Order: sequence, then C-alpha cells, then structure tokens
Amino acid sequence: MSRPRSLTGQVVAITGGARGIGAEIAAGFSAAGAQVAIGDIHLDEAQATGSRLGVRAYRLDVADPESQKEFLTAVARDLGPVDIVVGNAGLMWVGPFEQEPDSAARAQIEVNLLGVINGIKAAAPAMVARGSGHLITVASAGSILPTPGEATYAATKHGVLGYLKAVRAEMRGSGVRVTAIMPGVVDTTLAAGTSSGAAKLLTPAEVARAVVKAAARPRFEVTVPGFIGPGVRVVSLLPTPIRDRIFAALVPNQLDAKKNQRSGYEASFTAQER
Repeated sequence: MSRPRSLTGQVVAITGGARGIGAEIAAGFSAAGAQVAIGDIHLDEAQATGSRLGVRAYRLDVADPESQKEFLTAVARDLGPVDIVVGNAGLMWVGPFEQEPDSAARAQIEVNLLGVINGIKAAAPAMVARGSGHLITVASAGSILPTPGEATYAATKHGVLGYLKAVRAEMRGSGVRVTAIMPGVVDTTLAAGTSSGAAKLLTPAEVARAVVKAAARPRFEVTVPGFIGPGVRVVSLLPTPIRDRIFAALVPNQLDAKKNQRSGYEASFTAQER
C-alpha cells in the first residue's frame, strides 16, 4: 500500500463548516497541518467556529454560484491556491413524500444538489489548470439506499453521486481527484429525531476522520461505516422481493421520525424563499 499523502500546508476550503460535520472536518484538517477555511450561510456561527479552531471563516451561500466563486477567490487570496474543496452543506426534510412542502423540496435541491454542482464548477477549472486538486463531497448512504421518509433528500443525494461519477469521468487524467463520502445517520441537527436503522448512530467526528483519511489516501466512494458499500452491492444482486425484505429490515424508516424534535430545524428552511 502506498504511503498516505501529507496534508501539511494544503489549503482546504469547507462548505457548511460552521457546526456539526463541517466543523469537525475543519478541526481534523487543521490537526493534520492543513490551512483551513470554512464557509457557511450563518456567518456569525462560522466566525465563532473559526475563532475556536484557528481557521478562517467566510459567509457562503452554496445555492448561489457567485457566492461559491467569491468564497474560493477569497480563500485563494488569503491562503493560496485551494488544494482540497469539501462540499458539506446540506438540508433534510423527513416525512411522507406527499406531505412535503414545496419550499422544503426546493430548498433541499438548491442546497444539496445545486450546491455541489455550483461548488465543483467554481473549484474545478483552477485545479485542472494546475493539474492537481481534490474535490470531496459529503453525500449520504441515502445515495445508494432506499430510504422511506426521505424521498427528496435521497433524490438529491442520488443526484450528487451521479454528478460526481460523470465529473470524475470527464476529468480522468487531469490530476484532479473526486471523492464521495457516504455516511449513515449522523448525530447532528439535520438528523434530529430520526432512526439509524441497523447501523449505529455516527458522530460528526467519525465522518470527519473518513474525510481526512480520504484526502490522504484518495478513493472515489467511501461509505461510513465501511460495510455499507459492499453490503449494498451484495444485496443488490438478489431477487427484488428478497432485496426489498433485507432493505426493509436494515434501512431506517424515517416515516417514524419524531417530528416534534425536528420542527424548529425544518421550519428554518421550509418557509424560506431563497
């Protein structure tokens, strides 16, 4: 096995970095010796996290292509050319698909899917021109699993994985690497009141370690925990009725989510018009 790449001095830009998984990713890269910048739509929180971790913080609206470009331009100006971009910002509404407010569906598509597309379009050209760089996206195990109660969220994450596959194929030979991190349910505000199914509830730090490890030893698809990826591939070979029963037994059914624990979080983006 080849030796891991050193992250010392690497310039890392992280979206959705104010709290949760993003803040832990920033802490992990900083501990590895990287120069870290975080962007978040909540600037006050980002600045507080930046001050606590000793990293730079900027306002960023991932749904706005110009904001993505401005974020990366500012990071390059302050720290140097960006070596690694981690797309982490995300939203999730849970419940029966027919009850989902249109504004919630739109917000998830804009942040989860278009946010990734905007970020990669903003970051990739400079990396291709230099012949090096790494685009890492925190997607979800929902990218490869059937997840009742998360229809739009799952659609955005399936879309992210499909987009990354196509972008990776287009950039083959360019020196730019692409990675999709696909964790199960993580103990964050986004997942409040939901179930983790047969897998354990992950901590943000566990996901962050997977991200930093993938930066040092690049791979395209990384599931957390690791058995999810191989397990899905094996189960997918089975006849549909058997596959359905196995997934029903193992995959969390978020139709049973405790909505009273999510009301404040979901209201924060459901009523918004971006």
